[in-house]
Amino acid sequence: MRNPGNRETGVSVSMQPTSFMQRLELRLPVVQGPFGGGLSSVELVAGVGNRGGLGSYGAHQLAAEEIGPLAARIRAETRAPFALNLWIPGPATEALLPDPATFARGWQLFEPYFRELGLERPLPPTRVLPDYRAQVEALLEARPAVFSFVFGIPDANILAACRSRDILTLGAATTIDEARALEAAGVDAIVASGMEAGGHRPAFLAPAEQGLIGSLALIPQIVDRVAVPVIAAGGIADARGVRAVLALGGQAAQIGTAFLACEESGAHPLHRKLLFDERAPATTLTRAFTGRLARGLGNRWTDAMAARSSELLPYPLQGWWLAHMRAAALAQGRTDLVSLWSGQTAPNLRHKTVGSLMEALATV
Repeated sequence: MRNPGNRETGVSVSMQPTSFMQRLELRLPVVQGPFGGGLSSVELVAGVGNRGGLGSYGAHQLAAEEIGPLAARIRAETRAPFALNLWIPGPATEALLPDPATFARGWQLFEPYFRELGLERPLPPTRVLPDYRAQVEALLEARPAVFSFVFGIPDANILAACRSRDILTLGAATTIDEARALEAAGVDAIVASGMEAGGHRPAFLAPAEQGLIGSLALIPQIVDRVAVPVIAAGGIADARGVRAVLALGGQAAQIGTAFLACEESGAHPLHRKLLFDERAPATTLTRAFTGRLARGLGNRWTDAMAARSSELLPYPLQGWWLAHMRAAALAQGRTDLVSLWSGQTAPNLRHKTVGSLMEALATV
């Protein structure tokens, strides 16, 4: 049993709202990290918003026609502001369907694991990525309080459309250069994403491996060089972490893994259970889950693919194959062949509901 020690001692104290909090009328300097792949939930977004933070929904895998109804469901549960998150498209080649040779190469890599799970060879995909332009149009029509994004910068006309609709834009940076690029483009606020964070590394100016900077170093580097509000992400799970962010000049903390571990998230119960298991393997940075560098709990899959890194498929094909294994693996009670997103803060997780977590974070 974990000893909570003095991790969250203290009581709620008076705090001067930051300009980011004032813009969105937040009571707490807390942003829930957006989760893709079905890990976000309306219940979690609303739970964070109703308790004074900014809830976020990872919509990058949704078709455009799903975004408006999603926003309506969130608004039915909360009057608080919320963020919708999209991924900025990479090279045009990412959206291309695999040619027969590439598809065969994927099957060669994945076939033993498909057979082990009792799965047949799937048909080639008819689509590998949603239509980003259509997603943006749907998001603008839905008018969330915040449009957050990773892996780049939206076109100037999209940023202008957000300004005309009073939608705050929030982009992610892993380096000083990326933060400066976001500010120069007119983005309203910046997430400084430290290497401790779970999920994908949102680098966009250089390979992600070149921007592995810890939050303690990255936050003040970016704060000192941009005039827009900086929100810090990576390695934050409790009120101490939020206080540290504010002390370093950040205006809010974006928290991912601690919210992912809450029962209101869309994470599978087996995934959430592992996040609280001190015997679980440490996290690892790997391209084995999706083809892009990301942090999750190590397992048999990451170990096996580490020895076959030259055979990994590019994004998004690597993730397309792995997604076909997920349901079967989890139905069999197995977490050895699925992605298990987690930041390095997992050993300090304590709260299993959004209510108890937000109450603890309110002791800032």
